[in-house]
Amino acid sequence: MIRRITLLIMGALIGASSVLLVINGATYNSTANAAGTDTYRQLSIFGDIFERVRSQYVSEPQDEELIESAISGMLTSLDPHSSYLNAKAFDNMRVQTRGEFGGLGIEVTMENELVKVVTPIDDTPAAKAGVLSGDLITKIDGVNVRGLSLQDAVEKMRGPVNTPIVITVSRKGADKLIDITIIRAVIKVRAVYSRVEGDDIGYVRISSFSEQTFDGLDKAIRKIRKEVGDDKLKGFVLDLRLNPGGLLDQAISVSDTFLDRGEIVSTRGRNPDETRRYAARPGDATGGKPVIVLVNGGSASASEIVAGALQDHKRATILGTRSFGKGSVQTIIPLGSNGALRLTTALYYTPSGVSIQGKGIVPDIKVIQPLPDELIGRVEARGESQLPGHITGAEEDEDGSGSIAYVPPDPKDDLQLGYAMDLLRGAKEHAAFPPNPNETDSPEPKKEG
Repeated sequence: MIRRITLLIMGALIGASSVLLVINGATYNSTANAAGTDTYRQLSIFGDIFERVRSQYVSEPQDEELIESAISGMLTSLDPHSSYLNAKAFDNMRVQTRGEFGGLGIEVTMENELVKVVTPIDDTPAAKAGVLSGDLITKIDGVNVRGLSLQDAVEKMRGPVNTPIVITVSRKGADKLIDITIIRAVIKVRAVYSRVEGDDIGYVRISSFSEQTFDGLDKAIRKIRKEVGDDKLKGFVLDLRLNPGGLLDQAISVSDTFLDRGEIVSTRGRNPDETRRYAARPGDATGGKPVIVLVNGGSASASEIVAGALQDHKRATILGTRSFGKGSVQTIIPLGSNGALRLTTALYYTPSGVSIQGKGIVPDIKVIQPLPDELIGRVEARGESQLPGHITGAEEDEDGSGSIAYVPPDPKDDLQLGYAMDLLRGAKEHAAFPPNPNETDSPEPKKEG
């Protein structure tokens, strides 16, 4: 997958495939099984080793770093998504989920050890300063980019709002390097992008599930319906490709936008009484128009919740390739000034009771997007089932999850999008959409939660 990072208020929007269930405080079960004598004996061994390292290691280590590494090792041994967030990482995560960041306003990736500008975001400091798509950032405030990771480069571009930063870029056609001074600013991330395809189809892309997502989707649908008119509007394409996930409540709200009734998703934890069910409320924002959802190997977590709910209720046709298969719930447990604990506490299940974990969402219509020649061999299919130490889902397929995660930058080359529009316009012979359950008299499924 080509990594794209959006540099905004205090840094980068780095897509984590986890669905974050953020809570305001930690809750602990005082009746949980108490640790036995053997457990405390093992902990005493840890204490002995810790003291040995402190006193005898070749160079004097930092106690805080040793303890943090030990905690991280314990959590990462559980599964790929449980982790410890120190105070700085926890603060960055909270900023990211709000969908607001401080920074430049550019999407970047790494190319030949340099930071490449994928695109400057409209009406941001970078765009106003003259940064162009394709620019290669060679220096950040005089520091060479070569040798830095993408994350390191992103960190260097972070800084307080209203402070200047100088980036040096190599631009195709320019005789020499160009220094560009940019004043960092507060920028709201657009989680939702929309347009009208032709004059009869509404296209909506959700790039992440932040606190801004549902409001952005609602506005996009209203705008498209007003611009096109319900009589002329053939339907909607909901693009969830390359969407790594985000907030659970936003995934529920997005699903509810298209559903009028029934369960959206359930979470099932260690104990039966921890099962939670989330149901749709009356009202379909599209007016019952046909919907096609695009997914690929980059569609994970919250994206899979939405695709699974609309698929199970036969509200939408899912098109593309198998999704990532990240169906576990991470609860964020704040630890005061010490950061937070991200702990896997449950698995997601679609309305039909099928686990997403390690399986993903299998599209109703499989359409493979070919890779350009320059990416063949560089982009591999990835899925949750391929991650070391991943949790085995109750319904995991032998074939596992995931697929190639690639979307062409030019919509004209996008076979999956083209196929979806042909279906909506009836240009394909099998363009038969499932009946909209919102328009039937079928009994309402049981609602809980």
